[in-house]
Amino acid sequence: MIKMFSSLPRRRCDYCSYSSTALRSSHRRLIHRFPNLRLNNLYTRCSMTNIEVLDNIVTEEVDHDSSPHASSCLVPITHISSEIHDTESTDLLVEGTYVDMILTTLPILSEEEQDVIAAMPAHPAGLYALYASCLAGNLVEQLWNFAWPAAIALLHPSLLPVAVMGFCTKVAVIAGAPLVGKLMDLYPRVPAYNFLTTVQASAQLLSAGMIIQAHMAHASLETSVLMRPWFIILVLAGAVERLSGMALGVAIERDWVVLLAGTNRSIALAQANAILSRIDLLCEIAGASLFGILLSKYETVTCLKLAAAFMMWALPVVIGLTWLTNKLSCGVLDRAKCPQTCCGTSSREPVPHADNLVDISMAAIKHGWDEYMKQPVLPASIAYVLLCFNVVLAPGGLMTAFLTQHGLSPSLIGGFSCLCAFMGVGATFMSAQMVKQLGILKAGAAGLILQASFLTMAVGVYWSGALSKQTALLFFLGFIVLSRLGHMSYEVVGSQILQTGIPASKANLIGATEVSVASFAESIILGVVIIANDISHFGFLAMLSLLSVVGAAWLFCRWLTKPTDIQTSLFSF
Repeated sequence: MIKMFSSLPRRRCDYCSYSSTALRSSHRRLIHRFPNLRLNNLYTRCSMTNIEVLDNIVTEEVDHDSSPHASSCLVPITHISSEIHDTESTDLLVEGTYVDMILTTLPILSEEEQDVIAAMPAHPAGLYALYASCLAGNLVEQLWNFAWPAAIALLHPSLLPVAVMGFCTKVAVIAGAPLVGKLMDLYPRVPAYNFLTTVQASAQLLSAGMIIQAHMAHASLETSVLMRPWFIILVLAGAVERLSGMALGVAIERDWVVLLAGTNRSIALAQANAILSRIDLLCEIAGASLFGILLSKYETVTCLKLAAAFMMWALPVVIGLTWLTNKLSCGVLDRAKCPQTCCGTSSREPVPHADNLVDISMAAIKHGWDEYMKQPVLPASIAYVLLCFNVVLAPGGLMTAFLTQHGLSPSLIGGFSCLCAFMGVGATFMSAQMVKQLGILKAGAAGLILQASFLTMAVGVYWSGALSKQTALLFFLGFIVLSRLGHMSYEVVGSQILQTGIPASKANLIGATEVSVASFAESIILGVVIIANDISHFGFLAMLSLLSVVGAAWLFCRWLTKPTDIQTSLFSF
């Protein structure tokens, strides 16, 4: 016989599936009607309101008659407090809500105390491991970015093979970036990152092997040789390497660093972005210097073999540091990428199959462009793309060719490039202070205005006609060097704006699509340079670069004056 508490108020079980009276009167009838049914555990479910405390749960054994159809069952009896308390609704943090969101609900702290907390990363140990992983990976990548064009240039003085590889790389990024970004959003972070790291290292090793083969065979890169198998493999491997490197960079800059530093910890996120930019710039300087020193002392084949050995050594180091990053951050990288983690059902898309890869690629490109155009921080992203049109008034191959035509010594040209790189490192320190003093949006506007102002002065010096004089040329270069302060400041701050405004579930897709758009912009301006390749057209190209920077500054400042409701909820305008 089942003993139920008759003192239980009836109003508390208005929505009970089975009341105690019905259960008591129908229990034997239920067993008689279904003689073969054995009840191991019987649970009664109630949907109750105004219940605050569950005292305890007692399980009593029910005795039945000794008939063969009878069975014993364990019925849970719940003792519920009969007192009714008026409770207020409480907002609970669901599983998957970021811990650093508590910064928005601490009004009792002073402004100084909130700044101190905002400057503390959510997972500092994980960030340090991430810095080490980026240092090892970027050093290899920057070393190879300098090694392969130098090694190919030694085969033939023409720029055609380097131009072909560069063009194919841009095409690969334009076409494949949205698909790779979508796949990165579908798969778990750490396994996908380690897989792409392995793919990139394999492509680098394959490219090094092809160039070594060409040097050992004393191949000459004439126009007809561009169709030889080893060069075709080199172009394909270079495209895969660049596409993998792009995806890895987007994952780190748009997704991982946000989780490790904290979305609402603006100062900590700005400092993390600045450190990542410093690592990239220092690796660029170190990689070029290291391979240059090796190339001056050893043969090209020996230098390429040393570079390949360095790649093989760095691969397990990067994978191990990636695993350590996740471990030191208490598995934060294992969090679901869907922002609605509290939902019972998952909206995650099925993993695509290889049989319809073409359809998936086209759908991913269309989906990536749609999401890119619908992002709440689109003006900041377009401003970044406009800056990519500035390929003339910046350190690079075109500026090097222009200065060489003006008879500037190689030491001064090298000094100009190093000053631009070190100015970028200085901008990473300045950007964190700008975010702290001005706020993230005003800091971005200040960086763009600073770059546009210095480039305007540089173009003014050029059009003054006095560039033939050594002093005027040095002023021209000095203004370009100073403009790198604004350029790198916006690059760091702009990354943080995009990190804040883009949801984690779409970070890789939108970030990869943005890189694709930027590559398309670079392809357009390079096409213009190919058409207007005479040195006398440098002033026209400089004006195009200046107009792109001024347009980026105008677009960003106009966005600050006319924000939407979504943008206002994300940032303080």
